[in-house]
Amino acid sequence: MDELVIKADSREEQWTSERCFIREIVNTPRVPEYSLAEARVEPGITTELHALSVDEWYIMVRGTGLVEIAGADGHAVGPGDVVAIPAGASQRISNEGDEDLVFQCMCLPRFTPECYESLE
Repeated sequence: MDELVIKADSREEQWTSERCFIREIVNTPRVPEYSLAEARVEPGITTELHALSVDEWYIMVRGTGLVEIAGADGHAVGPGDVVAIPAGASQRISNEGDEDLVFQCMCLPRFTPECYESLE
C-alpha cells in the first residue's frame, strides 16, 4: 500500500539552474505517461530560456507573469490560466508581480532531465 501514497514530506522544493524552485509532485517511472511538478519564480526573475522534448502545460496558481513561447511576444498570465507549450518550443516565464509566481507543470509524457535543453 505504501507505493500508492506519495507523502508530502518526501517532495521538497529544490532550487534549479532554471532560476526557479521546483517541487516534484508526481514523477515516477511507474507512471511514464505524465509528470506533475510545482514551480515557484520569485518577483523580478525570468527563468532560463529552454526547450523540452515533451509537451508541457502550465496551470497558473498564484501571482502574475509574462510567458514567452517559441519566440512569440509574451502573454500575460495569472491565477487560473492554462498555458500549452508544445514539445521543442522555446520557453521562459517572467514574474511581473511583487509576490511569488506559482504554477503547476504537467509534462506529457513524463519529464526526465534528458528532456531539458538550455537555450542560453
